[in-house]
Amino acid sequence: MKIVFLLHNAYAIGGTVRTTLNLAAALAERHDVEIVSMMRHRARPRFTVDPRVTLVPLVDTRERSPDRELPGFGAPAADFPVEDKRHGQYSRLVDVRVREYLAGPGRGADVVIGTRPGINVYLALFGPRRALRIAQEHLRHDAHGKALRRVLARHYRRLDAVVTTTRADAAVYRARMPLPGVRVLCVPNIVPAPSVAPSDHTAPVIAAAGRLARGKRFDLLLEAFATVAVKEPDWRLRIYGGGAQRERLEAMIGELGLAGRAVLMGPHSPIEPEFAKASVVVSASDAESFGMTLVEAMRCGVPVVSTDCPLGPAEIVHDGVDGRLVPVGDAAALANALLDVIKDGPGRRAMGRAALESARRFDPGPVVARYELLFAELAATRGRRACRRLQGRLLPAVRRRVRRARRRLRRRP
Repeated sequence: MKIVFLLHNAYAIGGTVRTTLNLAAALAERHDVEIVSMMRHRARPRFTVDPRVTLVPLVDTRERSPDRELPGFGAPAADFPVEDKRHGQYSRLVDVRVREYLAGPGRGADVVIGTRPGINVYLALFGPRRALRIAQEHLRHDAHGKALRRVLARHYRRLDAVVTTTRADAAVYRARMPLPGVRVLCVPNIVPAPSVAPSDHTAPVIAAAGRLARGKRFDLLLEAFATVAVKEPDWRLRIYGGGAQRERLEAMIGELGLAGRAVLMGPHSPIEPEFAKASVVVSASDAESFGMTLVEAMRCGVPVVSTDCPLGPAEIVHDGVDGRLVPVGDAAALANALLDVIKDGPGRRAMGRAALESARRFDPGPVVARYELLFAELAATRGRRACRRLQGRLLPAVRRRVRRARRRLRRRP
């Protein structure tokens, strides 16, 4: 079976890039797998690409690239929806190259999987009809603006399936975006076992990782750690990642008197060796579509303390067993949970062992099996789902005609 992934930029760093490469490598055990990168901004990908996976860049944006001389390079995209916040990074040349690929080399694919909303629109517009067309949603339904959700509701009707990373998000899609004939389900991300030894839980280190963005609430984490630092003076906080909030967070570290105690470590990839040096990993996010760093920490045998934010953490962390869940936006609750884990050494080590065992849910084998089962189900139900899709289009039109007819009858004397 030939499986094609459509990815924004396989040469960049990001959660969607990492999870796509993980899934592609796992599927390549038994299938012909290709990743089509909408654009390319550097010579080599930052993450390792499995040698069995073919990488196809469509538009080269590097400084001396011949693509930059083509007329479509500087023209805004017409097919990629303007409602997608990445629209400014897309050009008419990307539109054309995607269409050409899917009409040419991509026609031989058995399955084509899109990995972000605008790319899923490409898939709905140009995806080969013989292929199963699947939209992955790595962001929550509610993280999309209303205008984008309207666009997606119109285009997702043409697809075979929409796959979310959490059961809760799949339920939201089914409730708020009716898609007749389209299977909507959850398949979690693959998080492979790291090549590092698990944490020995002896280092007085709390770790956190993610983009330094407002929604990740590293400001709340620093506020909570200020409380921890008073009661546990030997413990340190290391925050891994880069982003727009760096200067603000640096200033906050100084204001809270945490210089030398809380450190912004910058981006690190892979992150697992750093997590293995910690005894606790924490997330203070307001929202998470999945919670990749939580699973990566658990893979290193490290207990996690996380806000119980929508939608991922509650499906990853078993509160009191392999980690702790605390209310969103509550610095005091976050500090108390951290202190509980820090003070209880035996309990922390037991949580770490439970985290290591629990994280096996995200092994490649079970996730690949779920995708292969999905492919088989979609292929077997194609005719039946096409009828439901047609009914979904026709019934609203019939209902409108019936309503108009009734109004005309009521007006007659």
